[in-house]
Amino acid sequence: MADAEATPTAPPAETPMEADNTAAPAQETAPPPTEPSPATAVQEVVNAEKDAATKTPKTVELQSLPTRAYLDQTVVPILLSGLSTLAKERPPNPIEYLAAYLLKNKDEFKTGAAKE
Repeated sequence: MADAEATPTAPPAETPMEADNTAAPAQETAPPPTEPSPATAVQEVVNAEKDAATKTPKTVELQSLPTRAYLDQTVVPILLSGLSTLAKERPPNPIEYLAAYLLKNKDEFKTGAAKE
């Protein structure tokens, strides 16, 4: 009986201690990497999308657009602004004025393709 008592007591005493020792550090080290990981993962996804948006050739996208959509994205914004200014100023040479306005303000209305 002494052998039976000693044998069952020794292995169970060692196994819970080993389990507790290995479980406690694993639990302490596991949460810190998991907490920053979602935030880091989200940040990486956002950065990857920004990089992809700037690297994609918008020229190809503009070329594949229908005529109306192409003009709406490239020419119409600056042209409407120029025509609005032209209507307010009413210069003696409206064509030259509009041409000068377009050349002067073209940097403010650059499309995605022209910015690259």
